[in-house]
Amino acid sequence: MTDTNDLIGSLVAQSPPVHRLPKPGWLVGFWICVAFGVLVLLAIEHGLRPDLAVQLQQPDFRLSLAASLVTGLLAAAACINASLPDRSRNWLLLPLPALLLWLFCIGHGCLTDWVEYDAGQAESGESLRCLSTVLLVSLPLSAVMFLLLRHAARLRPRRVTLMAGLAVAGLTSTAMSLLHPLDATVMVLIWNLGASLVIVAAEVALGGRVMAWFGERLAR
Repeated sequence: MTDTNDLIGSLVAQSPPVHRLPKPGWLVGFWICVAFGVLVLLAIEHGLRPDLAVQLQQPDFRLSLAASLVTGLLAAAACINASLPDRSRNWLLLPLPALLLWLFCIGHGCLTDWVEYDAGQAESGESLRCLSTVLLVSLPLSAVMFLLLRHAARLRPRRVTLMAGLAVAGLTSTAMSLLHPLDATVMVLIWNLGASLVIVAAEVALGGRVMAWFGERLAR
């Protein structure tokens, strides 16, 4: 019969090396750097919206822009911290105030600007450019976030993935506000709230499996 100490020693000898996870602050900082890098590259390639200077003088625009950006950044910090076993799930509540403010800004714009919407202004060319911005921002940021969260595949997968989707949605909305002149209320609802819900729903549906796939491949 194998001695207990010998059994433990055998298991330890056969175990693959365990690498300490980077500190969550480093992971959050890395993702934020990637996010701002993507925004800068898109701004250089696409150019900022021509009326950005005028829009930045409007309190409503500044508040909405700040709310979407802060929501994305806080959601990134929340999902990375909540993915770790030694961190409280209360981290998931971190972006809630900014999210409520962001939704309030969208709702307020809907109530105040609804009568100004002109269906003829929603040009198909601009819509296609908006769609390309959504893809060019959300896809790389989602891939990087999944890579950082690959060890969380079996730890609060849906809640962490939902928060990851919110992080990507916030940065995507920020990019669209900076790059595209989407002032009509219907377009704001479609591209800001609609794109956010699509990203969140997609990541909730697929995120756990994607992170598990990453974890299995990178653990080999």
